[in-house]
Amino acid sequence: MSEVTRRDWLTALGAAMLSGGISAEAAQHVHQAVAEAKKPAAGAYKPKVFTAHEYKTLQVLADLIIPADEVSKGAVEAGAPEFIDLLCSGNSQLALIYTGGLGWLDRESRKRFGSVFIEAKPEQQRALLDLLAYSRNAKPELAPGIHFFNWARRMVVDAFYTSPIGIADVGYKGNKGMAKFEVPVEAIQYALKRSGLG
Repeated sequence: MSEVTRRDWLTALGAAMLSGGISAEAAQHVHQAVAEAKKPAAGAYKPKVFTAHEYKTLQVLADLIIPADEVSKGAVEAGAPEFIDLLCSGNSQLALIYTGGLGWLDRESRKRFGSVFIEAKPEQQRALLDLLAYSRNAKPELAPGIHFFNWARRMVVDAFYTSPIGIADVGYKGNKGMAKFEVPVEAIQYALKRSGLG
């Protein structure tokens, strides 16, 4: 049997994203690959699929989807752009969705605001994304952008909440062994109240 290569993993994970999502375990493999690519010997992360402009656009987009706040760092610090780039490097169909979508964002931003997406004012960037985020705004001319933004939003969220930063953000402490399982009294009382027996 041949050894599974990192490239094989990325191809499989990219295909999984196209079919509806990836597991937390699989996402951890992507985060590990990103960490390897960012090791001090390698220097700063170098995009594998995107041009410098596309990658910067992806960073701005990820930051708008999950910005840093007083509680947690944001999607950029969690490595969402690297996560997406690495998955795109293993799946040409996913890469086309992203390169096409980022290009669409620039064209639409230029048409509406006279500048590419990353050079538009923050309120203009948010206004464009609001058009793509809400189904009430669905119009045929926005269909490619809506399709792309749905992909971007899902993958940024997946990347964030499977990263150490995202896991800490939700307060997950990990699985812990228990000598004895006890149902919390509050849960029993709630169930009895809802059932009409209590």
